[in-house]
Amino acid sequence: MTEPLTVLVTGATGFIGRRLVPELVERGHKVRAMTRNPDSYDGPGEAVGGDVFDRSSLTDPLAGADVAVYLVHSLDDRDFERKDAEAARAFARAAEACGVKQIVYLGGLGSDEDKLSPHLRSRREVERLLAETGVPVTVLRAAIVVGAGGISWELTRQLVKNLPAMVVPKWVNTRTQPIALDDVIGYLAGVVGLQTAFGRTFEIGGPEELTYLEMLQVAAEVSAGHRVPIVKVPVLTPKLSSYWLALVTDVDATTGRNLIDSMGTEVVVTDHSIRDLVPIEPVPYAEAVRRALEDDRQG
Repeated sequence: MTEPLTVLVTGATGFIGRRLVPELVERGHKVRAMTRNPDSYDGPGEAVGGDVFDRSSLTDPLAGADVAVYLVHSLDDRDFERKDAEAARAFARAAEACGVKQIVYLGGLGSDEDKLSPHLRSRREVERLLAETGVPVTVLRAAIVVGAGGISWELTRQLVKNLPAMVVPKWVNTRTQPIALDDVIGYLAGVVGLQTAFGRTFEIGGPEELTYLEMLQVAAEVSAGHRVPIVKVPVLTPKLSSYWLALVTDVDATTGRNLIDSMGTEVVVTDHSIRDLVPIEPVPYAEAVRRALEDDRQG
């Protein structure tokens, strides 16, 4: 347990941020919840206005902050790589100017030796840009985060709910290591202010390596009590796949394609050093699915 700190959480109303803010408050930290619309914020912590795409708006939220948690990306934009790079560069410079002692960033799993998709390549670039001013950055790299409201989970949930059978491309055989939302929040909160985590990159994941096909089947069994018939086809381009996802789910085609582009890359944990610093025992995928479904029903 670190001493209470002043922590700025960007993306405080997003999928991760709205769960992280109350956890940090519960741990005794003074939390600033940054949003572009602070007047409409009704969560815990202190609402502050700011936009990572407008550097001039970042000085007040960052002033006096010990730690800044960076949870921003632009997957729904065709030009997301450029936008995310500009935002990360501006945020890092503003954090340095305000004397921030640590930036915590949630990035994406994937070996640097592989040919990364634009999505994962952008996550790596954001890591680099956040660190280029010298403020210590702690990076947590995750694959699919399983929780109500997450884009990847929404795709999974809606596919198994809406379709009696699925035609899927060969990337469903790619291995990944999904992690429960609760565990991601635990890891993020655990490294806030933790000096032994400064300037380091960690991989986080659940206890199982699964293919996307296995994830779909488990989600179907947990949610509906039966498996969904799945037919694999050798060719289904990312563009066609994104249109198909937009047709059968409420995820837009641009976001869908940016995610699908990453699904041909194996993303599994190869370094477990985070457990030495934050001793969490991650829950199995089926339990993560049950929790996500329960949160969906309640909210």
